[in-house]
Amino acid sequence: MLCLVSTALAAVFGCSDSSSAKTVAGTNLDGIAAPQAKAAVAVTRVIPSGTVLRLSLIDALDSKQSSAGDRFAGSLSEPVVVNGATLLPKGTLLHGRVIDAQGAGKVKGRASIRLQLTEIVQGNRTVAIDTDTFAAEANSQQKRDAGIIAGGAGVGAAIGAIAGGKKGAGIGAITGGGAGTGVVLATKGNEIHYGPETNLNFTLTNSVKL
Repeated sequence: MLCLVSTALAAVFGCSDSSSAKTVAGTNLDGIAAPQAKAAVAVTRVIPSGTVLRLSLIDALDSKQSSAGDRFAGSLSEPVVVNGATLLPKGTLLHGRVIDAQGAGKVKGRASIRLQLTEIVQGNRTVAIDTDTFAAEANSQQKRDAGIIAGGAGVGAAIGAIAGGKKGAGIGAITGGGAGTGVVLATKGNEIHYGPETNLNFTLTNSVKL
């Protein structure tokens, strides 16, 4: 009876020892690697300072209608690739703000607008960014204005000459010149307007960690 019990115990413990002995330093003796937990490695992706963000506007911007502080949106027209890796795909949403906008003034005024990007949108989170200022100014109206004033004076002089000789011509010139200037004062210069899908470039002034 005792012999049978001893034999049974030896069989049980012998199997246990054999099973545990098969695993040595994470590899069992059958040549199959024992499963191990893989440590998660966080990879930090950085967009360096000086990278150009090529934006396609979603919202329209206008020197006359926009105001300082207004927000606007756009999307990347080209992906941002660093060392062969695409960090921001084409179509990534970007937000920006209007720093300043001035409508065209009268006589000498020029329309102008200044813009800056403020953040990258990635899913439910945003990443703050700093970019250089995009600035634009409308073409000068000075030559066009001078032509209107001179034209008005010339027409006035001709009318004055017909009406009353040299004296009439002098009066006509003053009247004509005044009329010409009035046309300029009533006619503003060109405004700056950027419609949706207009492409604008902004350069990062600081590196961005994603």
